[in-house]
Amino acid sequence: MKNFPLLTCICLLCLALTARAENPLRDISIAYGREHTRVIAKKNGQMLVQVTGDDLRKIKVKGSVSYKDFGAKGDGKADDIEAIVAAHAFANEQNLPVKIKGEPTFYIGRKALTAVVRTDTDFGKASFIIDDTDVEDRTVSVFLVSSDHKPFKIENVHSLKRNQEKIAVSLPSSCLVTVTNSKVKHYIRYGLNQDNGSDQTDIFVVDKNGQVDMNAPIIWDFEQITEMMALPIDEKKLKISGGRFTTIANQAESKYNYYSRNIAISRSNVLVDGLQHRVIGEGEHGSPYGGFLNIRDCSYVTVQNTVLTGHKTYQTIGRAGKPVSMGSYDITANRALNVSFLHCSQTNDIDDRTYWGILGSNYCKNMLYDHCVFSRFDAHKGVANATVRNSTLGHMGINAIGSGTFVVEKCTIRGRSVINLRADYGSTWQGEFIIRDCVFIPQGGKPAQASLISGYYTGQHDFGYTCYMPEKITIENLYINDANHPDDYEGPAIFTNFNPEMKEATYVEEFPYVRTKEVLLRNVKSASGKALRLSDNPLMFKGVKVIEE
Repeated sequence: MKNFPLLTCICLLCLALTARAENPLRDISIAYGREHTRVIAKKNGQMLVQVTGDDLRKIKVKGSVSYKDFGAKGDGKADDIEAIVAAHAFANEQNLPVKIKGEPTFYIGRKALTAVVRTDTDFGKASFIIDDTDVEDRTVSVFLVSSDHKPFKIENVHSLKRNQEKIAVSLPSSCLVTVTNSKVKHYIRYGLNQDNGSDQTDIFVVDKNGQVDMNAPIIWDFEQITEMMALPIDEKKLKISGGRFTTIANQAESKYNYYSRNIAISRSNVLVDGLQHRVIGEGEHGSPYGGFLNIRDCSYVTVQNTVLTGHKTYQTIGRAGKPVSMGSYDITANRALNVSFLHCSQTNDIDDRTYWGILGSNYCKNMLYDHCVFSRFDAHKGVANATVRNSTLGHMGINAIGSGTFVVEKCTIRGRSVINLRADYGSTWQGEFIIRDCVFIPQGGKPAQASLISGYYTGQHDFGYTCYMPEKITIENLYINDANHPDDYEGPAIFTNFNPEMKEATYVEEFPYVRTKEVLLRNVKSASGKALRLSDNPLMFKGVKVIEE
């Protein structure tokens, strides 16, 4: 490409402008007015992007940036990651969208580089091959959707109360606030993947006057705060659309070495629309994945019209010294609020048990599935308020612990129960379940003992918090398709046997379980014609009031 005439670009030629993009692996500099537009990756880990004045003018006239502007081949063979990183760095500085036309195929190889995305990006019909068979660093994201704002510490708040409506701060704008108390441990995991717990953590939105958004309230009492961080929320929505991504799966040893060659989203107010992700090349062994869409430390994120893929399940030896199946995810959400999945599905059979459940989450609030067909909904370290509606859930069903209200509405559930309360975190839900207008097909139609709410709690393990069952459960217009059942089937139960060891009233829970107070039933029917029972362990649930209307 030719340069501007000297008089029209002399200011650019004289400009010693250096732009630094936030990138975990590269210090990127952009220099204008050079002889050729090119990307130079230096041995010291820096990247220099040179842009001629003529190319700058043409890109601005075009109104968008493409990867080929920075030398990407798009032939599916040459590694284009350096051009992709450079294009986004330039787009961020010039505040221009990235738009890919045609149907190129961009190959992304072993290099540990991340493209930081801060402007609207339309991948269009472009394909991306992410080759994980030999990588420099498995933990490095391919794309990071990042905020223009920087997080900052809040120093003058020393304690918090559950459901506190206001904190004594003055902020530049609405912020996402994360609070930690390293002196208290929660989620002290039980079972084959046992651990010593995690620091007490909460995350919520506060306006500039310190008013807490009570749609995602503070859920813990903090007697002490060891760290409190705030990240201003971007007001403008950033849109990521299109793109056909294929991961060539790693062939690593089957250990808990998670791969994160993904699209990470750590900016609030983001829409992902029309993306596709597939996985090929899975063999007899491999390391698990931490989510192709990794949503973290943000709020107001919507993923819609998107197709994802479940990962093959591999086994390893867990912390208890016994074989365990490793969780491997195509979606993860961590410390994220108001995350919605609309009209999404997965490429593989949601009842195929050789593939792990597609979602894993921690420390989230207000999560939504609407018109989704997925193998699983899962909340590990707690979700506050969740809704699954107009959706079909496969072999792993709905697994959760947390608080607030969990609504399951107009869904088909094909797991072992309608809702499973995760035993490894105390089978706890401090709040309410509402199940209405649903069809429950136990174990996807295989012979099974049907129970609506499942979990396991012996009362002998300290999880770091009091464990609850939902205070109230409302089940309305539920059809239980239990036609295919074992010979000894006595009919569907509201609760599974949470504690087979509790056989007598003298059983003592060292850490008492707060049980459900009331179950309200309206129009619950079964294909077997058998009546709904309380539980195989009526002793444990003798204090539960069941009301049939």
